Amino acid sequence: MQLTRAADYGVRVMVYLAASHAEARISLPDLAAATSAPESFLSKVLQVLTRSGFISSRRGQSGGFAISSSGCAATMLDVIEAIDGKICLNTCLAPGACGRRHSCPAHPVWVDAQRAMLEVLRTATINALAQQSLIAGDSQPLTQCSLPSAPQISPQLNSLCPDCVDAQGR
Repeated sequence: MQLTRAADYGVRVMVYLAASHAEARISLPDLAAATSAPESFLSKVLQVLTRSGFISSRRGQSGGFAISSSGCAATMLDVIEAIDGKICLNTCLAPGACGRRHSCPAHPVWVDAQRAMLEVLRTATINALAQQSLIAGDSQPLTQCSLPSAPQISPQLNSLCPDCVDAQGR
């Protein structure tokens, strides 16, 4: 299983915007250069992030993109699922996808791996990643994302991929 390039660019742009000046809007060409993403592809990713409420966009000469407060509080899991949909490591985790679920010795391993991956992505907030980016050498002050850097778990994502695992988690 590999995350899509769109999800990767989505996380990159969210971290970059979170580490930028609050009052500054960043243009598409500047975001593309900063994230090493092709402009035409990044514009589609930015549309999804705007529809998800993680960023705002404004047209015109003083236009561009800026992160919203919900974008600062978002986790990597929030961003990835906004772009790619629910993450499932193996199709056998989807409801009704595998008739061997109860007899397969590998199934509990897939469930545990899914749970671990989701927890890691759920605890990595965009705000915390932006702060790490600034510590690593970016000199721009973090003004818009002044949220605490403690992990923030979205209530709607508090359970293990409900579309992928049954009620017992196995």
